[in-house]
Amino acid sequence: MRTLFFEAEYRFLRKDGAMRYLADKGTILRDSKGKATRVVGAIQDITPRKSYEESLKALNTELALANSKLEASNKELEQFAYVASHDLQEPLRMISSFLGLIERKYATILDEKGLQYIHFAIDGARRMKEIILDLLEFSRIGTIAGTKKLSASSDLINEVLLLNGKLIKEKGAIIHLGPLPDIHCYVNAIIQLFQNLISNGLKYQEKGNRPEIWIEGHEYESEWKFSVRDNGIGIDPEYQDKIFIIFQRLHQKEQYSGSGIGLALCKKIVELHGGKIWVESSLGAGSNFYFTLAK
Repeated sequence: MRTLFFEAEYRFLRKDGAMRYLADKGTILRDSKGKATRVVGAIQDITPRKSYEESLKALNTELALANSKLEASNKELEQFAYVASHDLQEPLRMISSFLGLIERKYATILDEKGLQYIHFAIDGARRMKEIILDLLEFSRIGTIAGTKKLSASSDLINEVLLLNGKLIKEKGAIIHLGPLPDIHCYVNAIIQLFQNLISNGLKYQEKGNRPEIWIEGHEYESEWKFSVRDNGIGIDPEYQDKIFIIFQRLHQKEQYSGSGIGLALCKKIVELHGGKIWVESSLGAGSNFYFTLAK
């Protein structure tokens, strides 16, 4: 005997006005001449499934619309950051330039207090420029063009050490490199990540202390995990969650330079790679920054 399987979905309107959906599945049994003799099947009410599918479809539509709006908003913010940084830097350059001219031309006329005021103003303009440039860099993370590349993390770190060669030599710093895996990453972003962490290890030191930094990384099934440890001043556990928030500074600018954006930038870079970053530290015992990168 031959059989023929069929499957179909129907909808119908009940007397109470409710719409119901049914799934009809069955097999037609035929005799030797091909004549249908029997139908074996089942009808299932699939209204809940259909409702879920419709709600899921509506949610996907809303998410696509929200993503489209977010992408447009991000582009506007990036453009605004670029324009704002350019427009703000120009008057800052003018302020610094004219203050420098005043200092040189009237240095013999101005008293010590006047020269000090000029120095404060020039220093303020310089720090404002640093903040603007850091904000611009922060706004660009997440809109990186290009694709991830397979790179030796040891090469990226050595490039950072080369860029910081003068400071490392001046401070007599010792850098220890442990095992370092090859990773898929946005190369420039990871270089910047290590640059911020290494420069922090060099900068946040007690006066007269010789900086020492240990860097290593390991490969796991779904991620790479790195640690950057230093022998610096350490971080109070109370503030360890706050240091990754933009503009969160734990020290006065007179003690340690910086805009308070560096670690927030690190967090954004790590999240761009599907990972997370955290720190283990205590005051006077150095800091150990950990971060992961998703494969």
